[in-house]
Amino acid sequence: MTLLTARDIREIAADIGLRPTKQKGQNFVIDPNTVRSIVTSAKLQDHSSVVEIGPGLGSLTLGLLEAGHHVTAVEIDEVLAARLPATVEKYGKRAEEHGQSTAAADEAANFELVNADALRVTELPTAPDALVANLPYNVAVPVLLHFLEIFPSLESVLVMVQLEVAERLAAGPGSRTYGVPSVKAQWYGDVTLAGRIGKNVFWPAPNIDSGLVHIDVTRTHRDPEQRRRLFGVVDAAFAQRRKTLRAALATWAGSAQRAEELLRAADIDPKTRGEALGVADFERLAAAQGDTSTTGSARS
Repeated sequence: MTLLTARDIREIAADIGLRPTKQKGQNFVIDPNTVRSIVTSAKLQDHSSVVEIGPGLGSLTLGLLEAGHHVTAVEIDEVLAARLPATVEKYGKRAEEHGQSTAAADEAANFELVNADALRVTELPTAPDALVANLPYNVAVPVLLHFLEIFPSLESVLVMVQLEVAERLAAGPGSRTYGVPSVKAQWYGDVTLAGRIGKNVFWPAPNIDSGLVHIDVTRTHRDPEQRRRLFGVVDAAFAQRRKTLRAALATWAGSAQRAEELLRAADIDPKTRGEALGVADFERLAAAQGDTSTTGSARS
């Protein structure tokens, strides 16, 4: 499989009349070496079933296929989706002609396309064990959390996002960038920064650098009710992050006094702020609320 160069990207864009827009978060990787570096950073098992969100013109898609993985690409743009299968076929054959590959047909067979809004996708033709994507900056976190929720088969994630978002996702308690996305992503597994990507490998070049985030998904059992309770308390804790948890959780708990009771039951100082709590702390707090709700229901 040969990968797309800057010239290839511009030729395909001109052919389909594409003018990238910030509104759609369209910034296409134009450097093959960067694509291969991203695929390597994903640390995928051999022949993984990868879901790629927002494949665009196919730069990363071709890189994943070249590495021998099965790719299910989810693309919302109808024009881009219509062109992508032809790109996969063309560049697979081009590599074959140059003696670089003898498996163009296999690579095409390893490719599936879903023309849909990633935020609304609830099933895929092939269950993915990995998510690898250059996510549109404007919907990166919602899309990431949606796929982690909907597809329990996911074991590994590598996404490229705005550097600030990458740092936020990987931030630990006490950091000024630690917040709702940090806790929610880290509930699913170990989140780490996997690299930094400069502006010049994109067309058009964005105004900011990008970051790679790797998630080793360790929570294989994902109870929907547990997740709902946990995410609810996380949202409440950071909605007013300057306040102590006793005050910030008053509405969530029903009153400040009730919030204090739940915090003490979870062995958390009510004067603490949300940014000081780790995932395990939030889990204890959510469990305390769940335990008292169950007790209350039984008594009634």
